[in-house]
Amino acid sequence: MSNQLLVRFGTSSWAYEGWRNQIYHRPYPASRFSKDSLAEYAAYSTGEAPLFRTVGIDHSFYRPASATQLAHYASQVPADFHFCSKVWEELTVPAYADLPRYGVKAGKPNPRFLDSSLFREMVLQPFLAAIPDRIGPFIFEFQRTGMEPGTFLDALDRFLADLPAGFPYAVEVRNPAVLSPRYREILLAHHVAHTYNHWTGMPPLLTQHRLLHECFTAPYAVMRLLTPLGLPYAAAVERYAPYNRIVTAQPQMRREAASLIHSASSQGVTPYVLVNNRSEGNAPLTIQAIVEMLAALPDPPALPPPSSRGSMI
Repeated sequence: MSNQLLVRFGTSSWAYEGWRNQIYHRPYPASRFSKDSLAEYAAYSTGEAPLFRTVGIDHSFYRPASATQLAHYASQVPADFHFCSKVWEELTVPAYADLPRYGVKAGKPNPRFLDSSLFREMVLQPFLAAIPDRIGPFIFEFQRTGMEPGTFLDALDRFLADLPAGFPYAVEVRNPAVLSPRYREILLAHHVAHTYNHWTGMPPLLTQHRLLHECFTAPYAVMRLLTPLGLPYAAAVERYAPYNRIVTAQPQMRREAASLIHSASSQGVTPYVLVNNRSEGNAPLTIQAIVEMLAALPDPPALPPPSSRGSMI
């Protein structure tokens, strides 16, 4: 089976003005661009098949997506297209940052940190109501915790144990100290994926994999190519906007992403690969470069179609 057949490529969000005349050719009113452009996104092809088979819903980090939103998105894409959703930050921050957007909650502890009931009600239920057959991994992004790794892992273990079974979950941590044998065992026990994130303060992708003893912990893997290593997010925004071309290629990132995809595919693990414009300047061109690398690699052994290997992919 071809590497490209098993992997699901997509981007972190989709409505970028810099992609006009590349991905988008139809006219959109400004108020409708982000709402109605997914049809062109999902149809975009550089060969015989569409390039994108998934997409990241990033805005759900700030407010959960509604069933109405999700149904509208799904109406624009093929039946086998999956949506990966970042989970509402209300579940993933133990304390609110001292920022104006948090209002009266700024600087205070978050009583709903890792609240599985809140996840069921506000995050999972809209997907079940609108697109139960289009669910890609729910990504729990822990930008910061202010907790010792051991304390955080205790809380994470309890939380994952209490989540509804049968759905794809992925954990993204931004503290390298968490990447430990215990973290791996917790993910394995709950069949949850680690999110291999190419981000400012994290180790390279293959180093993350080695720290997990080169073990994929779920029937799917999640990779997010976010920023160059060592480059702060704000600096990446300044360097790469308006996202209409590759500004600074990241050859190591590309090679390691291709290697992880090949390794996962060879083990029957479905890779979800979400690429951000801030990784190189133009996410679609980054994906195309990785696809070309994959084409040069030997195919993994023949495997049954993903749909026959369990409901979690």
